Amino acid sequence: MQPDRLIDLVHLDSQTLGDAALARELLSLFEAQCLRLLPGIRDASLSAEARADHAHTLKGSALGVGAAQIAAQSAAVEDVLRTRGAVEDTELDALARAVDATLVEIEELAASRR
Repeated sequence: MQPDRLIDLVHLDSQTLGDAALARELLSLFEAQCLRLLPGIRDASLSAEARADHAHTLKGSALGVGAAQIAAQSAAVEDVLRTRGAVEDTELDALARAVDATLVEIEELAASRR
């Protein structure tokens, strides 16, 4: 992974076989998935199992595009929800910060490649 990068561009390039348009599309889909799943992960009215399933899906998507920090935070939240059934706000906030920072990087990457 490149220093100070939240998206591993080498990994993304290997996943897309160097197809820049496909990489942009995958990052766009990943961004949409983050925005769709994070509220469910944070929603205390949902069951712990449903929230853990959302975190698991986000983890897998993050691994696919090379977003290691989101993957790690999602895995941690998923594990806590599956073992304890409840998650601390600090753990959710760490995931939300990772998502926010990564989405900013995705936007910057998109802008630099236009």
